[in-house]
Amino acid sequence: MKTKIMVLVVALCLFAGNASAQWAVIDPTNLAQGIVNTTKEIAQTSKIVGNTVDTFKETKKLYDQGKQYYDALKSVNNLVKDARKVQKTVLLLGEITDIYVTNFQLMLSDKNFRPEELNAIAFGYSKLLEESSDVLTELKNVVNINGLSMTDAERMERIDKAYNSVLNYRNLVSYYTRKNISVSYLRAKKISDTDRVIALYGTANDRYW
Repeated sequence: MKTKIMVLVVALCLFAGNASAQWAVIDPTNLAQGIVNTTKEIAQTSKIVGNTVDTFKETKKLYDQGKQYYDALKSVNNLVKDARKVQKTVLLLGEITDIYVTNFQLMLSDKNFRPEELNAIAFGYSKLLEESSDVLTELKNVVNINGLSMTDAERMERIDKAYNSVLNYRNLVSYYTRKNISVSYLRAKKISDTDRVIALYGTANDRYW
């Protein structure tokens, strides 16, 4: 088991800063750090009070730049089982960002939301993004070869805890998105405009979140 954990640490030494693991084409360390950095930048940008549309343009720009890390890390397959759990945790963070950017972009074109409501929605997303990325920062100490001294069992317990925590945030972001869209749907229903809202966001079967 000890050997297995060391493979995890070396192969996917997330956030270690000077990881020695290098795949032939892809370095999971840099990809993971890129996802975390992008998420933090998006969270900070989304908190900016001002023109929501202009702010989101910057958010979308950061998202488009960071998506390459998410797509590349998702394609990494040659990982041991335990390292894959770490990989899945990081990918959940990328998915959280994807749910936010994809759906908030649609909300910006939804006339059922007022500018101040969109500001509040963006701020809510930013808090969820920030908190979920903080979990990945804590995970640094677990998978970092120079990190906390703990047994194999304790290390894997912490990794499982981090995964479940980020999964919970992913589900919260999904719920938050559904609740916001439901507000638009109810407002549209009052003016017999539900077809437009359904066409904008898609049906329940169309939504992966």
